[in-house]
Amino acid sequence: MGVVTDVVLPLALAFIMFALGLGLTFDDFARVATRPRDFVVGALSQIVLLPVVAFLLVSLWGLPPELALGVMIIAAAPGGVTSNLLTAFARGDVALSISLTAIISLLSVITIPLIVVFSYSQLIGGEANNVSVTGTALSVFVIVTIPVVLGVAVRRLAAGFATRFEPLARNISAGLFVVVLAGAILQERANLVEYFVQAGLVTLTLNVVMMVLAYSLARVFASGLQQRVAISLECGLQNGTLAIAVSVLLFGGGLATVPAATYSLIMFATALIFIAFLRRNVVALE
Repeated sequence: MGVVTDVVLPLALAFIMFALGLGLTFDDFARVATRPRDFVVGALSQIVLLPVVAFLLVSLWGLPPELALGVMIIAAAPGGVTSNLLTAFARGDVALSISLTAIISLLSVITIPLIVVFSYSQLIGGEANNVSVTGTALSVFVIVTIPVVLGVAVRRLAAGFATRFEPLARNISAGLFVVVLAGAILQERANLVEYFVQAGLVTLTLNVVMMVLAYSLARVFASGLQQRVAISLECGLQNGTLAIAVSVLLFGGGLATVPAATYSLIMFATALIFIAFLRRNVVALE
């Protein structure tokens, strides 16, 4: 596992984040200033409400501490690129979804360390010898922030190449996500059924509760149906690869990776059900 953990996993995540950056323009960041209300609703739902709901769930659920920590790690992760694709499929506000993914991914260099270190102290107890806010921030900066910024820079400086390469990069990213997810499942295959029993229901509950809460908040404060759809999917589709990477790099994998794996499998099913529901009831929801 040494080479996989130390080299393959960080490189896979870095490429996925680079591919995300290739699809971004400066307009995706500037849009926040022109339409701040929708962005603030989505960002607060993802950065604040999601970890709070996750912490309440694991506190009430009675999970083993390592599994509870894993739930908090997936809750701390930003939205993934799949949220942008499924928002388009759901006819939501794709521009808002992209802006949320981009900026929250960059902010994760601050939010993930704070949430993970706090969760460790509350759920495991004490301080981890190799886990600190600064150390975690540095890890996230190297494997998330730098690749995204490089991708944006390539898009800015070599737009033609970025436009041609981005579809291939997205396909490679999807393949890498499957490999990372399969690796996490394979590592725990002997206890997979038991772990899914332990973590499957709580991650399903977190996913569904957050999509409903985010949609409800957006219905009150956001602009319209398209924005509600984007915000709800952004809060339901997390960056599972990043969550698995954080679990492995900081805690050596094991139980801490299980919630990210179960969540990553569950979120696609719930998102597709949500989209099907929207399409059947779009008039009533307006």
